[in-house]
Amino acid sequence: MMKLLDVLAQHADPVALKQLAIETGLHPSTAHRILGAMTHSGFVERSDSGSYRLGIRLLELGSLVKSRISLRETAMPYMLKLHAATGESVNLGVRAGDEIVYVERTSSGRASVRVVHIVGARAPLHTTATGKLFLVEDGLERIRDYARRTGLPASTPASITALPALEKELDRVRRHGVGFDLDEVEAGVRCIAAGIRDDNGELIAGLSLSTPSERFNPDWAPLVRETADQISGALGYIAPRAG
Repeated sequence: MMKLLDVLAQHADPVALKQLAIETGLHPSTAHRILGAMTHSGFVERSDSGSYRLGIRLLELGSLVKSRISLRETAMPYMLKLHAATGESVNLGVRAGDEIVYVERTSSGRASVRVVHIVGARAPLHTTATGKLFLVEDGLERIRDYARRTGLPASTPASITALPALEKELDRVRRHGVGFDLDEVEAGVRCIAAGIRDDNGELIAGLSLSTPSERFNPDWAPLVRETADQISGALGYIAPRAG
């Protein structure tokens, strides 16, 4: 049954029994018997020509699974794993208008240095590593609208407050697939963030690693990106194939 589902999922058009038998390695009579049971339960639909395609029951189950997936619950095991690998604070942030809101966090405990990314904390998009990911997603026109609307206020002397500098920074984020906050939200705290996407490919959150500036290690960027990709995969996102 699993083989048949996998093969049917690979074909956009209905597939003949003979072709299904060939691609699954099943005897045609065995494939026919299993497909009959799957058709009866709605997992597969049989056309008048005798070919098969995936059925509506799978869509119903998929919607049910999606409704039960919680971003925070899904992300937490991966956040804890990243925390264990680095010993630093890991944050989950979502967009709320022109700000990032932090909805989950693992605490470092390695130092008394306060990190601003506590649960419920807010910070402007242009000063945060996660916020920069969302601005990249917006595109140039909406970035300029954001700059005009907010005036790009500074949180620290390191904050970016000019549109040309922000555009240059966002181009780096776009090319590297990660965002950085270098003392821009809070002096003495730096972050690396990578995006989390849902099953529709929409950017819904950012995973960030925050550290005191003296412990900041940009070489952690691939690990942060890999962890964010794993969370995206757990939420149903399938990355486009290269080429």
